[in-house]
Amino acid sequence: MQAHSSTRPGVLPHETHTPFLMDGGLETTLIFEHGFELPHFASFPLLDTAEGQEIIGNYFAGYLEIAAEHGAGFVLETPTWRASPDWARLLGYDDEALAANNRFAARFLDDLRARYADRCEVVLSGCIGPRGDGYVVGTEMTAAEARDYHALQVNALADAGVEMLTALTMTYVEEAIGITLAAEAAGVPVAIAFTVETDGRLPNGIALGEAIRAVDEATDSAPIYFMINCAHPTHFQHVLDGDTDWIGRIRGVRANASCRSHAELDEAEDLDDGNPAELGDQYAVLKSVIPTLNVIGGCCGTDHRHVGAMARALCRP
Repeated sequence: MQAHSSTRPGVLPHETHTPFLMDGGLETTLIFEHGFELPHFASFPLLDTAEGQEIIGNYFAGYLEIAAEHGAGFVLETPTWRASPDWARLLGYDDEALAANNRFAARFLDDLRARYADRCEVVLSGCIGPRGDGYVVGTEMTAAEARDYHALQVNALADAGVEMLTALTMTYVEEAIGITLAAEAAGVPVAIAFTVETDGRLPNGIALGEAIRAVDEATDSAPIYFMINCAHPTHFQHVLDGDTDWIGRIRGVRANASCRSHAELDEAEDLDDGNPAELGDQYAVLKSVIPTLNVIGGCCGTDHRHVGAMARALCRP
């Protein structure tokens, strides 16, 4: 099948020092601000309806406006974090329908970014989520198993013309390696984002630096950069102290609004949106310890207010 032609080739975030924004907590925004139930925390089924497409389009348009206002680029991430085979089957999608949804997600957002082509640099990225939960490791795959499992989604997004992939909330090394291998086979650059706990380690106890080095060693440093996500800056800032080579591989952070642990967030019935201005200031501190940091966005509990505060902190003249 012929690949979809994207609006323009674009400059990927690791190829420039220009700040790139990302969106915030899509699923928590849809649930707590728009009243969607989102079975299995999946947003991709919304793309199957006109109402859902309008909600998703307006959601991302708000973030694109922030990027344009601050002279930043934007990594436009498809709402496909849960759009992999195991989750899709729980929602009634077979492999053919799942691949079609992933392709549509990329093309839908490609049309949206065309409206901002003259206002900011927009990179179209395909979002890959974990096979299991983003908080808990669960059953671990080998790298080969992870490569094969994620290949359907990776290939569908690549076919639709995404410029890169971003694997969010990775909880262990082998799955990150497998996604990297699948992306390499599809010819698409990939960024890897690790979830960390309140101690700054991955949910399986591995240190962040050790995880980054392990992926690089297994893939000949194939990921274009690494990210930290689904944790508050106070949970991981302490592990960034010191002059270590792996810190230079980090370019992105998508932090939670809340200081709560993952276990506390799982049990919470309310949305803890923290303090947007304070979170923005914490990103400025992170920039001082991660000199390469130029991709910033939010995760659970964050919205346009938080990303706006991040932009004001990092995009100052």
